Amino acid sequence: MQCINDDVKTTSMKAMTLFENGPVEENPLKLSDVPTPEPGRGEIRIRVRTCGICRTDLHVIEGDLPLVRSPITPGHQIVGIVDALGEGAGRFALGDRIGIAWLRFTCGNCKYCNDGKENLCESSLYTGYYEDGGFAEYAVVPETFAYAMPEIFSDGEAAPLLCAGIIGYRALKRSGVKPGGRLGIFGFGSSAHITAQIALGWGCELYVSTRGRSHQELASNLGARWIGSADDTIPVRLDSAIIFAPVGEVVPRALKSLDKGGTLVLAGIYLTDLPGMNYEDTLYYERDLRSVTANTREDGEELLFEAAKIPVRPKIQEFELEETNRALYLLRKGKISGSGVIRISGRDPDPA
Repeated sequence: MQCINDDVKTTSMKAMTLFENGPVEENPLKLSDVPTPEPGRGEIRIRVRTCGICRTDLHVIEGDLPLVRSPITPGHQIVGIVDALGEGAGRFALGDRIGIAWLRFTCGNCKYCNDGKENLCESSLYTGYYEDGGFAEYAVVPETFAYAMPEIFSDGEAAPLLCAGIIGYRALKRSGVKPGGRLGIFGFGSSAHITAQIALGWGCELYVSTRGRSHQELASNLGARWIGSADDTIPVRLDSAIIFAPVGEVVPRALKSLDKGGTLVLAGIYLTDLPGMNYEDTLYYERDLRSVTANTREDGEELLFEAAKIPVRPKIQEFELEETNRALYLLRKGKISGSGVIRISGRDPDPA
């Protein structure tokens, strides 16, 4: 193993560890001293600088997703500096700034991987769920699943791009919206406010349905043509729409807002049950309903390229590692405008 400083051996680190599921207001993540991970063959270790918080973290912590490993360190939007190389690793150099995202392993041999759909690989593994994530001082990842981070983004801005950005970008692609098209967004949290900037950068018209006043203000500041609450009717027929809110009851209303031939995409990993729907009012006239499942590495590379070109500027609210439970509670209550980011170490360099 090559280390950035062979004279300093770090045997333990601080991490926010989940031992059993529980509501975030009961502080289920515990600040712990745990062994510092060592990179295996083809792996790299980073000293974590920032890690974004995500609704998927909430679903893992609170039990909406089954706990597959305990204890586990959540967090899957990780930005840091490469400080150790495992045997055979050479894609990145010591000192490089990289990102670690949700998808961290696929088999590379199944029909899905061979067909460019590695996000559907049945052997896939995920950061902060199957393997320890970024609410910690160090993290390890196979080097083939890491991303070089564009210099234009600060550490804080870069973190939410690694899930909120990537998943929003995949949802945008699956929506089929074209430049100049009318895009509706339901829910306006971390992923939505990044996706909105990409869509606007493509010349789309943006229509936003969201409850919180701060979220409505953010949508307005970004350039949405129309902003309303959950009870308001969107005044035009949409070409495409994306639901970011994990609320199944929104689906019929979003479908009804589509023009003939329009597409609705469900962007979340979790959604409450869908209510009964009238076929003619919702799906008839060749309206399509699509889901999003994780992402491919190609999605990640494309998103980072597009975000740097536009450029996207995530709005962030930062917290210390010890405040992770509180940050996730504020996320669940809809009290974070933009993206929440946990700062673990290092000083944020000025973006280019």
